[in-house]
Amino acid sequence: MSLSSAMYSGVSGLLSFGNAMNVTGDNIANVNTVGFKGNRTIFADILANSVANGSTTMQFGRGAAIKGVQASFAQGAFETTGNATDMAIQGAGFFVVRDATNGGNYYTRAGQFIISDKGKLVNPSGFIVQGYALSTDSAGNTTKSGAASDIDITGVQSVPKATTTFRLGINLNSAASAATTFSSSFNAYNALGETVTVTYTFTKNLAPAQSWHYVASGPAGTTLSGAGLSGTMTFSSTGVMTLPAADQPLTISGFPSGSAPLTINWELYNPVTGVSHGDITGYAAGSVTNTMVQDGYTTGVLRGLSVDDTGIISGLFSNGQTQKLRQVELADFLSPWGLSRQGNSMFAETSQSGQPIMGTAKAGGFGTIYGSSLELSSVDLSQQFVNMIQDQRAYQANSKIITTVDTMLQEVVSLVR
Repeated sequence: MSLSSAMYSGVSGLLSFGNAMNVTGDNIANVNTVGFKGNRTIFADILANSVANGSTTMQFGRGAAIKGVQASFAQGAFETTGNATDMAIQGAGFFVVRDATNGGNYYTRAGQFIISDKGKLVNPSGFIVQGYALSTDSAGNTTKSGAASDIDITGVQSVPKATTTFRLGINLNSAASAATTFSSSFNAYNALGETVTVTYTFTKNLAPAQSWHYVASGPAGTTLSGAGLSGTMTFSSTGVMTLPAADQPLTISGFPSGSAPLTINWELYNPVTGVSHGDITGYAAGSVTNTMVQDGYTTGVLRGLSVDDTGIISGLFSNGQTQKLRQVELADFLSPWGLSRQGNSMFAETSQSGQPIMGTAKAGGFGTIYGSSLELSSVDLSQQFVNMIQDQRAYQANSKIITTVDTMLQEVVSLVR
């Protein structure tokens, strides 16, 4: 082996540790990049030369080279934000985003998402977050669509729910004189979400004692029918309602808007036990409406969003309702270290990573999603400074090899003097 081989070994060290400094510098530069995964340099020796017929005791190394740059998918710390659509993953998984230009899917841990002007959930690069559409039936059961697609909340609104039952909390003054009247009104909703004001007028009877006649009235142009239209309400000597003995259904039809007839049940008794709720009393106190409960609501427009730990995005509507809209899709890989970096904290699938495994948060080994949070860079700044010092010293040491060999070669040249 010649001295020049030693010099080239030093050169290989300079090249290797110069590139290692690039990796360290990239890590430090991205210490505040959301979802960034730090990288580390993997060094390897260069195949040795044997100078004595393949003898293992006469092998000389030829320096060092970078075998690879490997990402570290360690969990990053979390930051709480004020944006409901910011998301962070604790555990395994990547968000799936689609480039609308070429239709390709990319994968990221950076959950800085916003709603675009087209109503789609996008990352800062404009790539559309993928997820499943959700539908909820009248019983409150949620069904997920079979295939993931762009998360789009354009035109989302809360569908109205017609009132089916109501309860009134009323005290009718037992000390009131005959022919005294008291009215109590409440708002129900028909199938179109229209507000339907129903008024019950109670008139104290002369006889029997402790009894009131009631009659219902509705919006102009409508027709009311059913047992709940009118009747007599009586009380015991202790002010407990004894009649009616059953719930009173009321049907309202003929809405000018064309809405279907509305049948609502005046729930006086517990549907399970059959015992009176005790909402209506006949005590010797002023007649008053204490409470009103009904189960319908009008249509509502979207006012806000929230994200739960399974990645379900729920809409908060102006009618006070919450509705599940979409569920974020996650992807994982057998070898995430084989993913190709694409910039902007995104990765692409390669043959080394394997094909993506699709799923949702908290299912099948996937991690948990936190709304209004972001996963910060996984770079450990103190470790990077240590690596930087080591790379610097190693670079200096390899440069000394070159200068030392140069001095030795000068000694060889001086032999001819």
